[in-house]
Amino acid sequence: MKKQVIIDTDPGPDDGVAILTALGSPMIEVLGVCAVAGNVPLHHTLRNVRKVLELAERQDVRVFAGAEAPLARPLFTAEYVHGKTGFDGYDLPEPSMPVQSQHAADFIVEEVMSRPPRTITLCALGPLTNVASALERDRRLAERIEQIVWMGGASSEGGNVTPAAEFNCYVDPEAAARVLSSGVRVVMMPLDVTHKAHMTTDRVERFRTMGNKVGPIFAELLTYAKQFDWQKYGADRAPLHDPTTVVWLLQPGLFSGLHVNVEIETTSPLTTGMTVIDWWGVTSRQKNAYVVQDVDGDGFYNVIFESFRRLP
Repeated sequence: MKKQVIIDTDPGPDDGVAILTALGSPMIEVLGVCAVAGNVPLHHTLRNVRKVLELAERQDVRVFAGAEAPLARPLFTAEYVHGKTGFDGYDLPEPSMPVQSQHAADFIVEEVMSRPPRTITLCALGPLTNVASALERDRRLAERIEQIVWMGGASSEGGNVTPAAEFNCYVDPEAAARVLSSGVRVVMMPLDVTHKAHMTTDRVERFRTMGNKVGPIFAELLTYAKQFDWQKYGADRAPLHDPTTVVWLLQPGLFSGLHVNVEIETTSPLTTGMTVIDWWGVTSRQKNAYVVQDVDGDGFYNVIFESFRRLP
């Protein structure tokens, strides 16, 4: 039976790779894609979602617009990495497929509540604003969702937007705190694991020589986006963040981690967005997340390439 998945995202090429990996897998049914403001403002992320779906010739997948801003603070974006549109590096055609009239958070509630309990997974690739809003709109949702697999947070790697905070958590720490306190099962993909999934130039070349339409286009998008990381971390050490969520669903055996307590700092001027992880159970706080620490990098990319080869 296919895994039923809702993707919540703020594309960015990394998000695009995650979406396409899901679409290319025979093991996943994408029920809908929700856009949220994050890497770039909502009007760009919404456009980029539709560009990815049209590139994959999957106009049948419904698209929903979500939050334009975090729950309690101004939007912080990352054009300095992904360019003004979020998809700088390749001029994809302007999309024509429709956006549904329903708000993303309402769609999540309706879709989860209309299906048998614990049959839908949320893959959250950006700030958790839409997901937190959905959990707030119907408190029963936490017991009905199978799991939320979220790319967010950091521990030993430190942050990538401040010394303490990873971008998705920094943009909307209140949303992350709300999700982690909701009782829903959370699988967290922090920088500690994404920084072990290196987007090397050799792997970019595998996209470029794939022989289909999608692979070479994403080679161009990733080359543009990863210049920032190659300069920051060194040649061939750029992380590929968001696809960890989808690959986890397809081959969880490639990953390892621990079930622990995670709390989110929301008030400190120095550490806002920090994920405070109780690795050794030194507090009495409830374990609320499975935090992934390691991944088989070659196996991870093999799953992505296998999915991409099934695309147009």
